[in-house]
Amino acid sequence: MSIHIIIDGYNLIRQSNTLGLIDNQDIELGREALLEMLIAYRKIKPHMITVVFDGANAPPFSRRKTRVQGITIKFSRSGEVADAVIKRMVTREKEKALVVSSDLDITNFAASRGAATIGSSEFEAKISQAIYMKEKGVETSEDSGWVPTTKKKGPSKRLSKRKRRNKSKIRKL
Repeated sequence: MSIHIIIDGYNLIRQSNTLGLIDNQDIELGREALLEMLIAYRKIKPHMITVVFDGANAPPFSRRKTRVQGITIKFSRSGEVADAVIKRMVTREKEKALVVSSDLDITNFAASRGAATIGSSEFEAKISQAIYMKEKGVETSEDSGWVPTTKKKGPSKRLSKRKRRNKSKIRKL
């Protein structure tokens, strides 16, 4: 099952140290730096990626939805916040979605709809690690985490189904 990564754009930019500095200089440069980072990541992992921004800060004469090198960029309508757009997308995608945001309102909503969630800082670290490993030529092992053993663990040590699903989606990053 492929995952659809839905990113709260300004949340990720403002939670990041490097992107935040660029954003303080110029908001357009912050968006472009985020997109460059995501384009480099998408070359490594071809997941479907959508970045949602608030339309109030949209560049003049821009369309509400554009596509740049396989990454969908959405701006909310005027008077609407990006959170509402993300919530609509999560409602439509359900368990196929992986929501990247540090906003508790969004992450709680996404989790209640069956979507996996990851914090902005943690996602940025995963992206940086993937890009670094690709540059150095290090192969990642896609193991399932299961090791055959006769030792009985019992149900008390097993994660809940939601947490196991969330963990498996994050492992795909």
